[in-house]
Amino acid sequence: MAPPGPRSGDAIFASVERVNAELFTLTYGATVRQLLTDLEEVEEVNKQLDQMGYNIGIRLIDEFLAKSNVSRCIDFKETADVIAKVGFKMFLGINATVTNWDADGTCCNIILEDNPLADFVELPDTCQGLYYCNILSGVIRGALEMVSMKTEVTWLRDVLRGDDAYELQVKLLKQVPEEYPYKDDE
Repeated sequence: MAPPGPRSGDAIFASVERVNAELFTLTYGATVRQLLTDLEEVEEVNKQLDQMGYNIGIRLIDEFLAKSNVSRCIDFKETADVIAKVGFKMFLGINATVTNWDADGTCCNIILEDNPLADFVELPDTCQGLYYCNILSGVIRGALEMVSMKTEVTWLRDVLRGDDAYELQVKLLKQVPEEYPYKDDE
């Protein structure tokens, strides 16, 4: 019997066990607030959120690949589409769109239709440099690094900072050749 084909983000989201969205949002908010208290510098909090996301992403990719049945992507464009259409739907229950590809096919923007991490959030004036959802850029960066893609992920627009949408830029820096832990010819 052939293995099942790739599953859509909606199908996976419907079948996975979830936590209460408000509990998740408030817990994340408490984490960000604690980082602001501990680190004091907004830029340091941005770096820490990105690093936390990276650590999550390098582990989350395994669950994603196991539950989505997605086969190896042909190129970076297909990878970005899978992140937007399956990944964001699977883990956050939101839709995302990939736009603004460069001529080389190595840089694009992902626009989130919604962002559950930012529910109930208003940034005070003292936190205007904070990328509150910077954990998401780290998750994408970490997950892509585990599938041999070194990337840079940055926020272009953020509703919490007065913009009209949540938009991330994902830039492929290099495709890392796969390394195997042993040689078959020995």
